[in-house]
Amino acid sequence: MYNKTTFVLNKIDEAIIGVLQKYGVLLLRLSLAVIFMWFGLLKVFGVSPAEELVKNTVYWLPPDVFLPILGYWEALIGFFLLWRPLIRVSLLLLLLQMPGTALPLLLLPHVCFTQPPFGLTMEGQYIIKNLVLISAAIVVGGTARLHSSNKSFL
Repeated sequence: MYNKTTFVLNKIDEAIIGVLQKYGVLLLRLSLAVIFMWFGLLKVFGVSPAEELVKNTVYWLPPDVFLPILGYWEALIGFFLLWRPLIRVSLLLLLLQMPGTALPLLLLPHVCFTQPPFGLTMEGQYIIKNLVLISAAIVVGGTARLHSSNKSFL
C-alpha cells in the first residue's frame, strides 16, 4: 500500500540523497586535501606522530632530508586536490606515495602487529586506514572529467 506517509518519506529520502550526491564528492575531496596537507605539514615541522615509524622504515635515507621531502609531497597532494584541474596530478603523487606507507607492514611487522596478521597495533591501524584514503581518492579520481556546477576552483 502506498499511502501519504510513504509518499512523504520518499520525498524526504530523495531530497537527502540529492544533497548527498551534490556535495558528497566535493566534501570527500576537501577532506582528503585537509588530511594530506595536515599530515604532510606535521612532517615538515618535525611534529608528526609518525616520525619514528618513518625513520625506522626508510632507514637508508637521512631522516632530516627525507621527512621534509615526504611532508612537502603529502602537502602537495592535498593542495592539488583543492584545485580541480590538478586532481590528476594529485592522484599521481598519491599513487606514487601510498605503496611506501605500507612498507612498515613488511619491514616492521613487530611494530605493526600484536598478533600477525590480524591483531594491529596503533601504528598498524594508522597504516591500514590508508585503504580508506586510497578508496576515497579513487572516487574523487572518477570525477576528474566532470564539470563542477560551481564555477570556482573547486
